[in-house]
Amino acid sequence: MVLSFYAQHKVSSTFKKYSKTGNRQGLTGAVVARRLLDACGMNDVRVEHVRGELTDHYDPRDKTVRLSDSVYNSTSVAALGVAAHEAGHAMQHDTGYAALSLRNSILPVAGLGSKLSMPLILIGFFLASTGLLYAGIIMFSAVVVFQLVTLPVEFDASNRALVMLEENKFLTADEVVPARQVLGAAAMTYVAAVAVSLAQLLRFIMMATSRRD
Repeated sequence: MVLSFYAQHKVSSTFKKYSKTGNRQGLTGAVVARRLLDACGMNDVRVEHVRGELTDHYDPRDKTVRLSDSVYNSTSVAALGVAAHEAGHAMQHDTGYAALSLRNSILPVAGLGSKLSMPLILIGFFLASTGLLYAGIIMFSAVVVFQLVTLPVEFDASNRALVMLEENKFLTADEVVPARQVLGAAAMTYVAAVAVSLAQLLRFIMMATSRRD
């Protein structure tokens, strides 16, 4: 839990710090995302504005990169890093990146697991039902697997972003450094989520084992 809170604080503070540093060309996050997609021949992918703070994401269902209030019209190096990261996800989708395809295939099961695992585990605990406990653990395991598969997807999108920003000369070498720090801090939130989930899974397994004994 401490790691999770630290990771959230780190990404917020790092983004806030470098959101005050504008890129030398004065490009906005939306412009950079559009140019990167066009450079890869992905003219059918839309770039849209979405409300919220760091609510940026790529939706593969309608092939849309959605950028938040602090990224869409911002010229900061932090905004460009986030915009390029989401464009990186679109490129993963376009090229059939294996880890992304695997994550998308697991998503329905993970979604079901996130809804049913805790009720099954709690009911199994209070009714002293080892069967229900293990059913809940299996469902929760699907969530953990989904989070584990998400790690290479996020790291790859960030690596693509940093390479594209520098290769296309949207950021200079010294501007890429803070963009890398922003994306690195964001990646830590996914690592923290995996750590928390693994700890919970271990705890649930120990509960089931003690019940059986």
